[in-house]
Amino acid sequence: MHRSCFSLLQMLLPMLLALSGSAVKAATQDQEWAQERANAVLSLMTFTVVPDITASNLDIGSGTNQSAALNMTQIGGGATMSEAVPIYLEGAIGFSRYDPQFVVSNGTESRTLPTKWNSLTASGGIGWDIALHEDPRGGHWVLRPIANVSLGTMASDLRIGNWLLERTKGYSLDFLDGGQLNMYGLGGSLMLDYELFSKTQDIDIEVRYSYQHLQSFGGTSTSVRGHAEAENLGLYLRRRAPLFHWILLDRPVRYVLEGAHTAYLGEQRGLLGFDSLNSIGAGLELDSSKYDIIVTRTRLVARYMFSHNTSGYSIGLAMSF
Repeated sequence: MHRSCFSLLQMLLPMLLALSGSAVKAATQDQEWAQERANAVLSLMTFTVVPDITASNLDIGSGTNQSAALNMTQIGGGATMSEAVPIYLEGAIGFSRYDPQFVVSNGTESRTLPTKWNSLTASGGIGWDIALHEDPRGGHWVLRPIANVSLGTMASDLRIGNWLLERTKGYSLDFLDGGQLNMYGLGGSLMLDYELFSKTQDIDIEVRYSYQHLQSFGGTSTSVRGHAEAENLGLYLRRRAPLFHWILLDRPVRYVLEGAHTAYLGEQRGLLGFDSLNSIGAGLELDSSKYDIIVTRTRLVARYMFSHNTSGYSIGLAMSF
């Protein structure tokens, strides 16, 4: 997803621009400086620890000809084991890269400082399906409470030279200069799910509230500790139905229509310059369930995402087992 505005940079870069201040700072100011940066790092991680179709692939530009300021990618999935054992399991892996470029100066000389944050997160959840209602067509409603946990790490590949170090004495630069920050997250989700599977069509509707508290631990810098909250409310709709009489692998080829809306709450609200994201998609599904292979269905879906001052697109590949 590409954006032309500077919302993300306006919110996060002021935390970093203090590098060009005076050479001597009080200890309390130094601690606040490090704390703000740690919180900013974990705030970026909040968008990759919760399964989210709309944020599964974000590419946010800085509005200049420079490379994108923020890239996010998430791969994940979830499923109920069986009707007899209604245990729901989910997992996701996310990667983000925040790469702002700005200028620091001592009044007579200036340099461009590329600060690169690379984060990797892994999250999982275990839940239980509580059957609520089954309609005459065979569809059923399920209430699904889920316990979630996540782990992540962020590494800065910035190498600060002597020119900058000599002008920023007193700052906690051990984090930015090749530093590493680890994170764990604990929380939960509550999902209301409707599923209808038939020969003519499959319908899936999900409403989900998710919350996780992220806390830093360990890492290479003892001066950096942070925390953040991941909280959102999502709606997901999908319909699958046979495409005319097209048959492949002895099974009908299906078209897929889907829509999603994610509203960001709490600390996430407005962090990337918008309060919510919308997605609409269309694609095809190939059914290979007749054959003795692990993959039963493969879906290729093109999506268009949009929100306030924001628009973009993505292509997603999904598999059922």
